Amino acid sequence: MKRAMDSFLEYLRSVRNSSPHTVTNYGKDLSQFLEYMSPPGAEIPGLGQVTHQMIREFVGHLHEEGLAKSSIARKLAALRSFFKYCVREGFLKDNPARLVPTPKLPKRIPSVLSAEEMGGFLDQVSGVRRTGGQGGKRRTTGAGQTSAAASGPGVADESLFVKRDRAILELLYAAGLRVSELTGLNLADMDQRDQILRVRGKGNKERIVPYGAQAARALEAYWPLRERLLDEHAGNAKKPARDAVFLNYMGRRLTQRSVGRIVKSYAKLVNVNWDLHPHSLRHAFATHLLADGADLRAIQELLGHQSLSTTQKYTHASIRQLMEIYDKSHPHA
Repeated sequence: MKRAMDSFLEYLRSVRNSSPHTVTNYGKDLSQFLEYMSPPGAEIPGLGQVTHQMIREFVGHLHEEGLAKSSIARKLAALRSFFKYCVREGFLKDNPARLVPTPKLPKRIPSVLSAEEMGGFLDQVSGVRRTGGQGGKRRTTGAGQTSAAASGPGVADESLFVKRDRAILELLYAAGLRVSELTGLNLADMDQRDQILRVRGKGNKERIVPYGAQAARALEAYWPLRERLLDEHAGNAKKPARDAVFLNYMGRRLTQRSVGRIVKSYAKLVNVNWDLHPHSLRHAFATHLLADGADLRAIQELLGHQSLSTTQKYTHASIRQLMEIYDKSHPHA
């Protein structure tokens, strides 16, 4: 069974083009199941010996351990995907995990800033002076001072990186991108004249997404910094990422973790009570489109959702916002 699991993880990496985060989590979930099925002194069961009763017992064990329902559901999803792969590859005739029900999860409605709050947030970003971190760690000298040569143009002119960060925030909101889609963007994916992106989403599926004038202006302001980063680090042993749209201070492709830090840092600078992350801007994109009358199917296409039910959660967020407006505004509310 261990060999089949390794083959499945390699399939996720090379064929499905799953993110390293997804592959790592699936590997941990499968390893935990393997450990449960083969306690010390016991042999690892063969693939054909695993039954749905065994998987039910594993789920029961996770419940007894106090694991959250969402975590149990994820581990069960990993097992379903693994056994489905085994059936497709001819290792098994049936998927034993198919008969195990998923724990019932509470419906979670994403918290979304209003269009006015989002617009105000983005407008304030350009006036904010960041106090540290431009998508990468700065090196320090022996005296503890930041080395200008190591940290690039951000030390000499912090406003340059504010322009990059504004472009990141505008594009996340304007196109409803996942953070992995944003960091994976290449110049070849952009049609700047028609303001269109070719985005590679989950499962390496491509979709076309437009972006608006505000994002276009923010990108125009960022391009000079990008060129400067590429020029300054052209002679480095590790060449700069000339194809990537968004770069860190060393001229390399910006990471998902760095984008998360950027979003959180600006949110805290503008409003200390906001707990924003990159996906918050994607939520706002969908909810605001829906509130302005966009068709749910069109929003599904723009977001790259495989199932319409995934997109429908934004209808609940939109209704909740309407109820909040009613409660605040109606005299008899």
